[in-house]
Amino acid sequence: MSSTQERICRHLRSTALTLNMEKKKCYVCGKTPLSKDEIGITKKLIDKKTSTFYCLSCLAEYLEVTEDELLAKIEEFKNEGCVLFR
Repeated sequence: MSSTQERICRHLRSTALTLNMEKKKCYVCGKTPLSKDEIGITKKLIDKKTSTFYCLSCLAEYLEVTEDELLAKIEEFKNEGCVLFR
């Protein structure tokens, strides 16, 4: 059986993860929640420290590329082991 301290630590870690994964919304259309890939590609292509996020559709329009091109880049970054897509 877990000690009270261990249970509290697990709860705090779980709460921190939930807060860390707070639901982000698209700056343009308001889509919420954004997927981790949408958040990752925004950080990768715009700025790692950005607080403004885009859904795939709005990011494609903003960058004047297709959604398929963004999806291909996401897969490329994943294959390269980019930490933003783990």
